[in-house]
Amino acid sequence: MIILGCGSIGQALARRYRQRGETVLGVVRSAERAAEVKATGSRALQLDLSRDDLAPLGLVGQSIFHLAPPPSEGDDDPLTAHLISAFERHGHPRRLVYIGTTGVYGDCGGAWVNEDWPPQPTASRSLRRWDAEQRLRHWSRDSGAELVILRVAGIYACDRLPLARIRSAQPVVKVDEAPWSNRIHAEDLVEICIAAMERAPTGAVYNVCDGHPSSMTDYFCQVADAAGLPRPPQIPLAEADGQVSAGMLSYFKESRRLSNQRLLDELKISLRYPDLAQGLAPCFKR
Repeated sequence: MIILGCGSIGQALARRYRQRGETVLGVVRSAERAAEVKATGSRALQLDLSRDDLAPLGLVGQSIFHLAPPPSEGDDDPLTAHLISAFERHGHPRRLVYIGTTGVYGDCGGAWVNEDWPPQPTASRSLRRWDAEQRLRHWSRDSGAELVILRVAGIYACDRLPLARIRSAQPVVKVDEAPWSNRIHAEDLVEICIAAMERAPTGAVYNVCDGHPSSMTDYFCQVADAAGLPRPPQIPLAEADGQVSAGMLSYFKESRRLSNQRLLDELKISLRYPDLAQGLAPCFKR
C-alpha cells in the first residue's frame, strides 16, 4: 500500500492498514512528516512528488492513495501530471484512489447535488482538482488501471475545528445569506477511503460527506456552542470583502447541498458521525 501525501488522514489510513498487518509506504515532503509516518509503524519516503524521480516508489501493481495536494497557485495540477508520467515510464499501479474535492461542482445555488451534476469549478483551488481528475481519468482509460475518485467535503475532527477563528471573533455571513456547506468527519473519511480501495467499481465517483448539510454560519455557530464560546459576529455578505480572508470569501460564494446516497448504497458505509452534532459531541465532554 502506497499513500502519497501522508498527512493526518494518510497517517490514520496507515495505522488502520498496519493494524491489519499490511505493509504501508507513506510518501511525504518533509523530514517532520516522515518521522510522523514512521511512528505509525510504516515506511516513509521523502520525495517532492512534483519533480523528483519516482522510480524508488516501486509503482507496478501497487494500490495507491493519492492525497497529495496540488500546488497552491495556478489552474492545473503539475504534481498529478508528473505522477502519471512516472506511471508511463516505470509501470502502472493496480488501483488508485484519488482524494479530491466537492469544490469541482462550483456554485450550485443551494441545489441538492449528486455525482451526475456537471462540474463547473470557478475557484483556482477547485480548477486544480478538476484538472487532476481529468488527467487521472484519461490515464485510467489509456492504461487500463483502476481508478476511484472521492470528492471530499470539508473535513473536521476534534483537532480540526476553527476554534482560533471563533476565539478571535472573526465575522461570518448573516445566517439568512449564508451558503450551504457540507462536511465529513475525519474518522468516517478514513473508513470510506478503505471501502473505496477494496470494493468500489473502477471509474466510480463518490461525494464524501455526511449527507446533512447546513449553512456555513450554522457550522461556525454549532462549533462555538459546543466549545462554550461566543458565537461569531454576523455581517451582510455585501460587507464580507475586506472583513474575511480571500480564501474564506471564496467559500462564502459557493452554495450546494451534497447527496451521499451513492456512497451509502454502493459501498455499504455506515457513518460513525452522520451529522455535525454527533461529530462534535466527543470533542467537548464536560
